[in-house]
Amino acid sequence: MRILYLDLDSCRPDHLGCYGYHRNTSPHIDAIARQAMIFNGCHTSDAPCLPSRTALYSGRFGIHTGVVGHGGTAASPKNEGPRRDFSDSFVRQGLARQLQRLGLHTAMISPFGQRHGAHWFYAGFNEIHNSGGGGVESAGDVWPSIETWLDHKASADNWFLHVNFWDIHTPYRVPLDYGEPFADAPLPPWLEAGAEAIIARHNRLTGPHSSLDLDMYGDRENPAFPRSPGAIRNRHDLRRVFNGYDTGIRYVDDHVGRIVAKLKAAGLYDDTAIIISADHGENLGELGLYSEHGTADAATCRVPLIIKWPGGSQGVNSKFHYNIDLAPTLMELLGGEHQPLWDGASFAPAVRTGDASAGRDEIVFSQCAHVCQRAVRWENWLYLRTYHDGFHLFPQEILFDLARDPHEQNDLAAQHPGLLREGAWRLARWHDAQMQRMALHSDDVTDPLWTVIREGGPFHARLIHPGNPGGPEEFNHYLTRLEATGRADGAAVLRDRYLTRTVSFPDTP
Repeated sequence: MRILYLDLDSCRPDHLGCYGYHRNTSPHIDAIARQAMIFNGCHTSDAPCLPSRTALYSGRFGIHTGVVGHGGTAASPKNEGPRRDFSDSFVRQGLARQLQRLGLHTAMISPFGQRHGAHWFYAGFNEIHNSGGGGVESAGDVWPSIETWLDHKASADNWFLHVNFWDIHTPYRVPLDYGEPFADAPLPPWLEAGAEAIIARHNRLTGPHSSLDLDMYGDRENPAFPRSPGAIRNRHDLRRVFNGYDTGIRYVDDHVGRIVAKLKAAGLYDDTAIIISADHGENLGELGLYSEHGTADAATCRVPLIIKWPGGSQGVNSKFHYNIDLAPTLMELLGGEHQPLWDGASFAPAVRTGDASAGRDEIVFSQCAHVCQRAVRWENWLYLRTYHDGFHLFPQEILFDLARDPHEQNDLAAQHPGLLREGAWRLARWHDAQMQRMALHSDDVTDPLWTVIREGGPFHARLIHPGNPGGPEEFNHYLTRLEATGRADGAAVLRDRYLTRTVSFPDTP
């Protein structure tokens, strides 16, 4: 069995043609999708990059592994304590190790483990090719390693190859000589008609990667990444963001096409399983953020999942799934074993026969690197609960009807107090189940979300953390910037909420 896993960092499914996007971003991926099962409701359980990939290969929620953020205690797995064996759970029960046990040679072409100091990411891999750029490298830099591997090893049987592309991830780094494939393409319909009004509304918002602060806490542009603006003040700036993002997808898609061409030339394409997914999506106006994966909403946590399986089914599955469901699914498809610690559930019948019922009716996902949030998806509803707002002034509870408002512009919390209670109940029920499971399988029964808050808040919103050299002075510098850019009212609330501590979350319905 040959399995190719294409990891398209930061790729939103709704910016791919096979998911209905109006721009021609992904012709090669779309061609694969026509022979595959397309999963409409797949989400990462934990966003963004480090928590998501840890969840994927461990098969576990971040609340159990402890990896929910990008720094501090929550960027490392929980200490397994006296339960630890000769090796740890990532080695014993991780997905890559289970593939090895089934006789597959496991290989990875990615700098991710080095980028995040995540040694456990490599557990179970026979070979690792670190492209060395720490995630700033472009697909053209990664291609020589991919080409060499395919030339020398693709014809062998029984392998699993993870290939990581970064061009879609902010800052958008596709070489300028690639051109502007979307120079004349319209914006998405929800923005095309009302862009000016949306920009004006978003320009009043605070927080990193809000429309006036695309450089986290300012509007500085980096000459090394000319496709990424520092702020969105007009339609031209907005087009730069969307064109930079979509050009990243198209550039990666070109390299996917080169991989497919090599597999076809070697006579291997039809018998090779191809899985296309991502670690997370990208905020492109949702919740007022741009060019970031900074929330626990559908924009950040929904990911593409396309599985072309030899002898498998083609079509669309619209049930909910987690990225952690992939490990048990592969084990069922390959005849392996479900591991005791895995939180995921197999959806193999959807891959084999197109079973439309294979999946979940409800999912919960988390974000603790830019904000501290958890969200519940059921039916067409997204219930979002904020524990630390990452300086965005989010209310404690938000509710969206994603069927009518897929880009999360209209908070319905005030209109539907009953649905808020239902969302809170669903979240509490999930949390109780995870804490009970944690008590059975771990010596550390701490919810790491609260560890993040105790250590000063999310890693990317720690301007006031005592360990930050800037400390409160840096935070005050940002407040001054807000006042100078017409956002004094937001600065006042942030000052009260995080310095004088007189204001917490506003009352919710």
